[in-house]
Amino acid sequence: MTMTISVVIPAYNASSYLPRAIDSVLAQVRPADEILVVDDGSTDDTQKAIAPYLDHVRYIRQDNAGASVARNTGITAATGDWIAFLDADDELLPKHLQLLSDLVARHPDLVWCTGNFIRCHCDRGHEQHEDLTPPRLAEITNFLQGREVFESYFSAHVRYAAGCTDTMLIRRDVLLEAGLFEPGRKRINDMDLWFRIAYRHGPIGFVPEPIAIYHVDVPESTIKLHRDPEGLCDFIDRHLDLAAKYNKLDDFKPCAKKMIGWWIKEFLEAKQSRNAKELLCKYRSLFTKYNFVTTYIHSLCPAVGNAYERMKRRF
Repeated sequence: MTMTISVVIPAYNASSYLPRAIDSVLAQVRPADEILVVDDGSTDDTQKAIAPYLDHVRYIRQDNAGASVARNTGITAATGDWIAFLDADDELLPKHLQLLSDLVARHPDLVWCTGNFIRCHCDRGHEQHEDLTPPRLAEITNFLQGREVFESYFSAHVRYAAGCTDTMLIRRDVLLEAGLFEPGRKRINDMDLWFRIAYRHGPIGFVPEPIAIYHVDVPESTIKLHRDPEGLCDFIDRHLDLAAKYNKLDDFKPCAKKMIGWWIKEFLEAKQSRNAKELLCKYRSLFTKYNFVTTYIHSLCPAVGNAYERMKRRF
């Protein structure tokens, strides 16, 4: 099976990071067939930073419209049959494209695949760790029983095997069929598209080896800038409706519960207990009585709850 892969890199005011991202694509064991950098109206030296790479990349500049539109511009312009994504402040590990393309070659019916990655905490002296902790990786290994493919994205998601934007390899026609990234969505725009693909397509391949480095807490990160309960509720409500439309509600609900739990934990760590309680109470039907009561108590006493979470992570 012959594959052509285009790597799409959206960039906005990314002059400090973009060369590292491009270098990581150029260092691939399995070379990309095409690299597209979409400059989303940068006002810094992004255009100057990319100048030395113009023999290796297609440079597209557009008026500032957000990361979703920049990615869509790259997908639309791409000539490859498959699309890999890389944020301008992240990097691919050298075997990224080889491991994913080899997996697809072994399973030619797949339309997408993903993998494990490394989190690099820029606010903690660039401390690095694999996204999948040993217990979670063991759970995935036990569940797959030697297989390389989850029966659905929902199944992968609830087991923390959904990867991140940087680890996705997806057929271009599948992205177009699902409607691409939603313009204007400030947060979770990637997962919004992944679920829309999951409603239409089943199996997703998974590589347990880390294949990318995701740099967390980079200045101006959308994770920091757009942490509001209204946007999160809009996401969940939208996908509860979409999942019902595609008869996937029972598949989506465990994913929704997992995401809400994670967001509640974020709010509690940020000492925003009111937001945590609002989210929990709105979606209490997704939680067991025990989960609801313990999380609600946690929201009333965040310091005690956070100490308990830290203790759990040690064991």
